[in-house]
Amino acid sequence: MVVSSMASPLCTCMFQTPGRKMMPNSSKCRNRGGFKSMMNHIESFEEFFGTDSRRFCIFGSSRTRRLISRASSSEEVMAKKKPLTEQRRVVVTGLGVVTPLGHDPDIFYNNLLEGVSGISEIEGFDCSQFPTRIAGEIKSFSADVWVSPKISKRADKSMIYTLTAGKKAFADGGLTEEVNRGLDRSKCGIIIGSALGGLKICTESVAALNVSYKKITPFCIPYVTTNIGSAILAMDLGWMGPNYSSSAACATSNFCILNSAYHIRKGEAHMMLCGGSDAAVIPLGRLGGFSACRTLSKRNYEPTKASSPWDTNRDGFVIGEGAGVLLLEELEHAKRRGAPIYAEFLGGSFTCDAYHVTKPHPDGAGVALCIEKALEQSGVAREDVNYINAHAASTPTGDLKEYQALIRCFGMNPELKVNSTKSMIGHLLGAAGAVEAVATIKAIQTGLVHPNINLENPDEGVDTEVLVGSKKECLDIKVALSNSFGFGGQNSCILFAPYK
Repeated sequence: MVVSSMASPLCTCMFQTPGRKMMPNSSKCRNRGGFKSMMNHIESFEEFFGTDSRRFCIFGSSRTRRLISRASSSEEVMAKKKPLTEQRRVVVTGLGVVTPLGHDPDIFYNNLLEGVSGISEIEGFDCSQFPTRIAGEIKSFSADVWVSPKISKRADKSMIYTLTAGKKAFADGGLTEEVNRGLDRSKCGIIIGSALGGLKICTESVAALNVSYKKITPFCIPYVTTNIGSAILAMDLGWMGPNYSSSAACATSNFCILNSAYHIRKGEAHMMLCGGSDAAVIPLGRLGGFSACRTLSKRNYEPTKASSPWDTNRDGFVIGEGAGVLLLEELEHAKRRGAPIYAEFLGGSFTCDAYHVTKPHPDGAGVALCIEKALEQSGVAREDVNYINAHAASTPTGDLKEYQALIRCFGMNPELKVNSTKSMIGHLLGAAGAVEAVATIKAIQTGLVHPNINLENPDEGVDTEVLVGSKKECLDIKVALSNSFGFGGQNSCILFAPYK
């Protein structure tokens, strides 16, 4: 793990006017007290993330007042400071995926490395009436080995993907039925979320209601909820630890991963299955709803080129479907049972733009703040981050705003490489963060980062030396950052590093 001896400077230029010289962070960011009184009451936050002496003062204050406050509060802060305790380290010991490019982590990542696109014309239903007729649709998939026929018959694909990816991560972590029986299953938990939940079950129930309420399946309510996948998986495994779902639009997976690491570091769990799942390639969710939002690409004539992050011809994102699940584990617990260790989870953060339902903040303030918090709370120096798996969904505004925030924070690193997994699989909504986390971990493991396909005419605002080109590239990753953002201004960043 790479640990910084000093706090990472705030990306102060996130509020800087173009062309204006950036001031040293020491004069802007130290010892701000705007949130101090509030944060003193959030002990669980500080125990997990660590204390932060550089708060923003959102109400404003003069320089003199800041200096006086700095001097008068130093003794109080020292008096309240708690003895430091060694933080539990969290590692990744299992991976499971269901994606348009394969349902095995190695097959999935090899396809990414070769620049294979999983975007194609929709075959699951007649979509001729819609302006968008392409998606990252899963064409061939069987859950027979992983999910009982009874559940497969009743459940939404979102839940089936959850159970499949979850059990694959379980098995990939070296866990068998025999090993599972020997675990303290009160310390084994599951947090797998979804942005939209059982959307197909919901639409079918609405259609049934038009005939009679008696036609509605009794499984409608439980199978529509976003927590049901985690709950059913826990029943199958007998895991009685923390179990719930977190829903934060397209940032859902990262929220689930961060919360899972929290439970491990607090000693409430030894291991956690975490991630996200969504199956919105249906008339209502996929084409009706998102088409009405005018957020989707309409490049039906060339599906494989429709998702094109940072390209001047990008015209919206392409919906995908699937699931991604990570098995996070406390390091010493993993070592005792001889588990495979793919990478170390360093930490992360989440923030809110508090700006608009669908548009990113024009200054990138929420994204930059999220990155800064993730670095501070993980103890990572920004110069050590040399790989970023960006959110970059192929939207005209979002791609550029994220890129600008990344360059403001990491632009001085000559080794920095940035790519977007969505260029090949589309946007998997609540599953995006976990599937992209798997890609990030495989990049660490293999030393290879996948290409950005369809980047034929780069936006004039981006540096092609920073973005990975049309072919895979070798990279000795020190620390990797993975971003996921969602409607409502939900921002999330998570950090991984090689296990040492």
